[in-house]
Amino acid sequence: MERNEDGYVAENESYPVFNIDGEMDGMSSNFFMDHVGEVLLTINSNKLYWKVLQAGNKELNPSSCFGIKLASNVETEIEISDVYAVELINWGMIHDSDRPNGGGYLLGLDSEMFRFTVHGYQRSKTNHCQCILVAYTFGHKDLQTCQVWVDRVTSFINMDDRRPKNILVFIHPLSGKGNGCRTWESVAPIFSRAKVKTKVTVTQRAGQAFDVMASIEDIELKSYDGVVSVGGDGFFNEILNGLLRSRHNAALPPAPEEIVHFVANTGTNEIEPEISNQDQDPLLQCSGSRLSSFRNGIEARSTGQNATLSFPNEHLRLGIIPAGSTDAIVICTTGTRDPITSALQIVLGKRVCLDIAQVVRWKTTTFSNDAPFVRYAASFAGYGFYGDVIKESENLRWMGPKRYDYAGTKVFLKHRSYEAEVSYVEVSEELEDPTSKNILDSGTRSFVSAEKPERVICRVNCRICSESAKTTQILTNGSSLTQYNNVRTSRWLQSKGRYLSIGAAIISNRNGRAPDGLVADAHLSDGFLHLILIKDCPRAFYLWHLTQLAKKGGNPLNFKFVEHHKTPAFTFTSCGDQSVWNLDGEVLQAHQLSAQVFRGLVSLFASGPEV
Repeated sequence: MERNEDGYVAENESYPVFNIDGEMDGMSSNFFMDHVGEVLLTINSNKLYWKVLQAGNKELNPSSCFGIKLASNVETEIEISDVYAVELINWGMIHDSDRPNGGGYLLGLDSEMFRFTVHGYQRSKTNHCQCILVAYTFGHKDLQTCQVWVDRVTSFINMDDRRPKNILVFIHPLSGKGNGCRTWESVAPIFSRAKVKTKVTVTQRAGQAFDVMASIEDIELKSYDGVVSVGGDGFFNEILNGLLRSRHNAALPPAPEEIVHFVANTGTNEIEPEISNQDQDPLLQCSGSRLSSFRNGIEARSTGQNATLSFPNEHLRLGIIPAGSTDAIVICTTGTRDPITSALQIVLGKRVCLDIAQVVRWKTTTFSNDAPFVRYAASFAGYGFYGDVIKESENLRWMGPKRYDYAGTKVFLKHRSYEAEVSYVEVSEELEDPTSKNILDSGTRSFVSAEKPERVICRVNCRICSESAKTTQILTNGSSLTQYNNVRTSRWLQSKGRYLSIGAAIISNRNGRAPDGLVADAHLSDGFLHLILIKDCPRAFYLWHLTQLAKKGGNPLNFKFVEHHKTPAFTFTSCGDQSVWNLDGEVLQAHQLSAQVFRGLVSLFASGPEV
């Protein structure tokens, strides 16, 4: 390649690159890279890479010390899958090499030329789950050459049809520390560069996002590739319920009265299910049109629109940009609580399936006569300690995330237990630790199980989630159930007694206070709930359990007073007058409820935590 009289590469000097079969696989050109020097830039459908050149178009050899070659600290490539945007920035300055010995060929001076920038990301060296923005700027004296390269990079990016083009965004301005709008402002340029259209709504009141999602026509919703929430887990729950309320028409789980109970004081008992004629079962008839409104806690009829959007749905994905107090769903699905990482996974079109629990309240109080009230949860449903904490913290929102620490301490000191009855579907193939079903008793028995169970953590391309998909049955209404989800004919077990807490974890629920989550080996899409029953025990032992939750590598489930059951469905009845549940950080008053999980019911803009 020859240079003109100014020392620059001749205009329009690009040439094709051929693969081993003799087919054109890309092209190469000489450019000046900002802060690097002259490079030979090459692109193919998988990668953009460059070689630093010396004067005379020779590849720059690595520096050496005492005859030992040292690797260059200059990046030399980026995968096309890691590029989220490319933009032409026209005439401007290209700076000389930052390398101590010059390196590239820039005549020792900064120069002006036409430029384009490739935007991508790299993994953080300290936290491999976190994405760090990177930008590489290349310059050339010829505008057409830059435009050709911008078009080529864009064409390779557009080959990935998973990337969204149009999304609906809801911002909760008061989430977490009240930084919802600031969080969006920090990531909005990523969507702009990636040419993703965004329709943004900053909510002004509680329930507004639910109202919009519940009332939007399916034909309009189909015009979007996804719905993104900027806020916490509770705000995502609001959007999730608005989406599924009138669109997910699955049979409801059995009410507690449908399960024939044995009389028992403590422990676990086998229950034979009542089998009813499904054609005459009123529960099946009310599952669609009698879904209750999430907004005010009162019954409301379906909007009556002709629902054409079914679930699971591969096209419409949900996304979360974290701005809440705990952000457990984001941590479990991306591995980090970082808005930049979440925004990048959205614009790059990442996708992971997420189990969703359908929770049905049958009675608000002991003597109330209520219509079935349906709610959906993506991370957790909790009673006792968890319900009391969320109820106590509702009036302390002005404290921000610290309200949970204050409320948790206050509830812990009260050390209240509640009498309740829980029934759950037995998973016959699941080999559970036999000590997990034992309860606290007196005598010389140890309070801690001797063996440490093996944990299989959910990661990117999780084998367990993938294998569970093979056993999934897709029903005619679009719902997905595991092989255990024929809950009306399954074998049920029962546990009755006094509980400090009852929890149903859909995912591991990792967060700042519980680095491994409530259940370290819970998976994103295996079709199971993790039912955790904490029997009444001395305060010191419960504190021991909580400290294990707060400890990395702890074993909070490895106690005799803790029951842990993997199940697709359960029912709950309080023996008191009323009770409060925590659903994804939102309060639900329920004396009697049922829950079942739907495997992979929604898709999320995420890829799962990296190893």
